[in-house]
Amino acid sequence: MSRILVADDDPSVRELCQIVLSTEGYDVLLAEDAAEAIAIAREQHPDLILLDWMMPGVDGMDALLILKGDPATLDVPVIMLTALDGMPQITLATYNGADGYVTKPFDMVDLLSLVRRFTQEQLPAR
Repeated sequence: MSRILVADDDPSVRELCQIVLSTEGYDVLLAEDAAEAIAIAREQHPDLILLDWMMPGVDGMDALLILKGDPATLDVPVIMLTALDGMPQITLATYNGADGYVTKPFDMVDLLSLVRRFTQEQLPAR
């Protein structure tokens, strides 16, 4: 079972992701801010991180840089979740190591499709 860390300061986003991802069989970890997300990622070693960009304190982009600069979390795929949908933001996120980018409000079917792409190696080979 793949472990997914959802880091978002919006409780409704965390709850929606937890319900949908858990229903799909994923083990879901939750963080209310970027600092908590970094700590959980280092301790729990998730298979994927869904990371909100705009959070109080350390924002998601700073967290992305920290996660991608840490040997313990460097290889964990990170999908940015954000209302920032301009090409400069997408380019910046990709340049800084984001493996995916989803704009809010997002469609859960689209998000699940992306999550599956990053967790498919956990499925048995055919």
